[in-house]
Amino acid sequence: MPDAPLKLILASRSPRRRELLREAGYSFEVIPPSETAEDGRRSGEAPEQMVERLARQKAADVAGRVDEGIVLGCDTVAECGGQILGKPAGRDDAQRMLELLRGQEHRVLSGLCLWRRPDDRVVSQVATTTLRMDAISDAQIAEYLAGGQWHGKAGAFGYQDRLGWIHVARGSESNVVGLPLELLATMIDDLPER
Repeated sequence: MPDAPLKLILASRSPRRRELLREAGYSFEVIPPSETAEDGRRSGEAPEQMVERLARQKAADVAGRVDEGIVLGCDTVAECGGQILGKPAGRDDAQRMLELLRGQEHRVLSGLCLWRRPDDRVVSQVATTTLRMDAISDAQIAEYLAGGQWHGKAGAFGYQDRLGWIHVARGSESNVVGLPLELLATMIDDLPER
């Protein structure tokens, strides 16, 4: 008799990640990582290295609190011209990010880590999506900022807000929202047997 599939455990506070997993048909539970599971960019660290490391740290934090399951850790940032754009610290920071991005091609990177318990098999990868933002006006930026939709979003924008001025040039749309579902499905399928 084959083993029952292990439960999926999302190590995240993100409502967007929960929504994406639900819409994709995954059955899962949520156990947020500790605040201490995340730290910032380390000296000399490329954006790809940072998101993969942070995804692994989040997964490790939650894996240490569960006996069985596949823990999913994820971290997402935007990057433009070498600048990493995480979640804005406030309205002024969000405005700075949007002004930097307007009219530019930029990338959204997500690190994914699957940590299987109890055997502690760990796999991690990075998804990259290239976007282009229209050369939006100061008035459009002010209107978006006033709506408050920038809160808690890497790069100060939400692709899922259907803004009309952000376009995917290459890569996964779900990655831009915060969870690359195509990569997740591949990683789950490729996870070696217990």
